[in-house]
This record gives sequence, C-alpha cells and structure tokens, in this order.
Amino acid sequence: MSTTVNPRQGQANRRRSSSVTNALKQIPLNHEGQPSRTIHETSEVQPLSGRPRPTKKERDALPELYKSEGFWRDLRTGRWMLIPSSSLALFLVPVVLYWNHKVLVQYGLLGNDTPNPFEKLLLPSGRLPNGKYEKSIWDITFCATYIIFWSFVRQFVTIHILRPLAMALGIKGGKIMRFTEQGYAIFYFGILGPCGIYVMKGLPTWWYKTEYFWIDYPHDQMTWELKTYYLMQAAYWLQQTIILAAKIEKPRKDFKELVAHHVVTLWLIWWSYMIHLTYIGVSVFVTMDISDIFLALAKCVNYVSEAASPPFFAFFVGVWTYFRHYLNLWILWSVYTQFELIDVSERSLFAPLQDKWLDWWMKWQIFAPIFLLQLINLFWYFLIWRILLRAVFSQGLSDERSDDEDEGEEGEQTTGDKLKEQ
Repeated sequence: MSTTVNPRQGQANRRRSSSVTNALKQIPLNHEGQPSRTIHETSEVQPLSGRPRPTKKERDALPELYKSEGFWRDLRTGRWMLIPSSSLALFLVPVVLYWNHKVLVQYGLLGNDTPNPFEKLLLPSGRLPNGKYEKSIWDITFCATYIIFWSFVRQFVTIHILRPLAMALGIKGGKIMRFTEQGYAIFYFGILGPCGIYVMKGLPTWWYKTEYFWIDYPHDQMTWELKTYYLMQAAYWLQQTIILAAKIEKPRKDFKELVAHHVVTLWLIWWSYMIHLTYIGVSVFVTMDISDIFLALAKCVNYVSEAASPPFFAFFVGVWTYFRHYLNLWILWSVYTQFELIDVSERSLFAPLQDKWLDWWMKWQIFAPIFLLQLINLFWYFLIWRILLRAVFSQGLSDERSDDEDEGEEGEQTTGDKLKEQ
C-alpha cells in the first residue's frame, strides 16, 4: 500500500529538524565548525568559577605556616616554635656561649674558678657536695631552655620525618597532620616512658611500693637522673600547653578536656616538685607515659590501615586499663590511707619560707590533682569503650568517607580519631 506524504507535514518536519540542528550548533562542545551567526563571535567554553582543584604537588606541599620568614621575624612573631631551623638557632645560642666560656677558661683568658653563667641554662642546678641535687630557682631557666629544645625536636620530627613517612604510606588530607601528632607522641613517650621506668627502678618505690612515697619524707635530695627527668617532663608539658593554647594543632571535640588535663598535669608536676614528693610524681608519669605509647600507636596504625588496627586497639585498651586506672587508683588509695606514714614532725607545719610544706590538710591538696586526672581518664575510658562496642556490634573499624573528602574536618573522624587526644 502506498503512503502519501502530506507536503505541509514534510515541511513541518524539516522545520523541526532545522530547529534542533540550529540548537545543537549553539552548544560550543557540539559545534565543530564556525559558530552560528546567532552566537557572538567570542563565545567559547568558559572555565567554572571558584578555586581550581589543587595539584598533587600543591596538596603535598608544606603549609606556609611552617615556612620560615627569617630568624628575626620568626623570633618577633613567635613562629620560631613552628620552624625547626629557628628554634634550633635559638637553642644553640646558650650552647655556643657555654662552650665559648669553656674555651676561654681552657686558654687562661678566664680564671679556673670563674663560674659559667650559661651552665644554669643547660644543666641541672643545685648540686650538693654528696653528688645529689636539690631544687633551685635556676630550675626555671633550665625549663625555659628546654621548652625551646622540645619545640625544635617536635617540629623537626613531625615535618622532616613523620610527614614524609605519612605521605609514603599513602595517608592523605587532614590525616597527615593527625599522623604526625601521634607519631611524635610515640617518639616522645617511647623515650620518656622507659626513662621513667629506669628512674623509678632506682627508687625505693619500685614497682609501686607506695608506702615509700611517705617513708623518710621529705625526699629533698634527688639523683641527677631524677632531677633531669622531672625537669625535662616539666619543659615538655609547658611546651605542649603553649602549643595547645595557641591552637597550633587543630582543636578536637574534647579540647576542653585536653586543656583541663594539661593544667592538672602542670599542677601535679610543679606542686609535687616543690613539696618534695617527686617519688609519687615519677609513679604518676609512668602510668601516663606508657599508656600513651600504645594509644598513639593504635591511632597511627588506624590511619594507615583500619583493617590492621583492631589488635593494636584491643592491646591498647588493656594497657590503658592497667596503667591509667588500676595503678592510678592504687596511688590514690595510698594518698588516702598511707599519708600518716610521714613522721608527725614533718606533717604538722605549712611554712613555705622554711621549706616546710605538709600540714594535715595538704593530704587533700595531694589527693586533688591525682583525683581530677583520674576523672578525666574515666571520661576518656568511657569514650574508648563506646568506640570499641560500636566497632564490634555495629559499624566496625572502618571509614566510609571517599578519598576526595576533607579528611581533616572535625566530626568526620575515623575510629582512631575518636580516641581522646593526649
């Protein structure tokens, strides 16, 4: 059967076809020839507005915050705490002056009995004739010097060792900064933790023989190892508090708890040092530092591979429970029940100008910072168990974000991120 085409219908079809063709020609990506005359001659594909996506080189580049603007400017602005070269130069000033004095004495330009004024910046003061040490006002200058030292160590290790390591392990985005923070914690506590055990082993309090916190009080004479360890810890925590207060590290959800932890820690350090209770101070340091090694290790493993992190996390929970709770509660129990082991003559007078510190009420002054520290630890312990139970019974130890998300955003943390920051 023949089909008759209506001339008007064919003309309409041609008009519609022509209209579609003209419309397609007005889309630059579909137009291979000259632009239509209905389009302005300068019409072309325009780039999307907004910031272009950074290249891999730009993403991996060190942030401007950690680049020196020159030593003197870094010194004036306080950036020296972030710049390893500047903090090292600042630390080397007393070192060079100390050895310069040694050379002048060696060559007779200064008398042999000329005291080295820079020694108090670098070495513990208060040496007694028997070779032991007592506390000294110059301990302040020692701590100030080693705040600079720990600033250099921290930034050198995080920028020049841990940051390249993180990128080599395939860590991206905000996780790089978190990895370097926790890697530095492993570095520091991995050194000071064993040092604390070594110092404690030389004391009568070895392994938490708590009665010797009080027997033969006051413990006003310290070995070189004990005094150096204590003051280095004090310098570290002062430096970390400055870092926290300046918000150099991105604040976490538990920022207030961290501030409280640092304040209580400094309170415990200085108060125990002033009132000759360094034995109990060393014991508290060990409980904190050893558990922090495994906390940081669990978090670093989690940043690299969440599938590999559960065994580390489980081991960390066990270590944390023993050190942060069992041993800390044992110390608290000692304060509560054994304080009276101190001779009555040494716990009946509060006279700081006479270096007499203990009266009956000081028992609670000793108890308070350790108890507050335990409350903060219990808060974190609750968070740890909540994360562990959720991981086991619901979501597992996984991060469902895609690689192109901002891994540094607060509130989008991995399981390891949700652990408390120390």
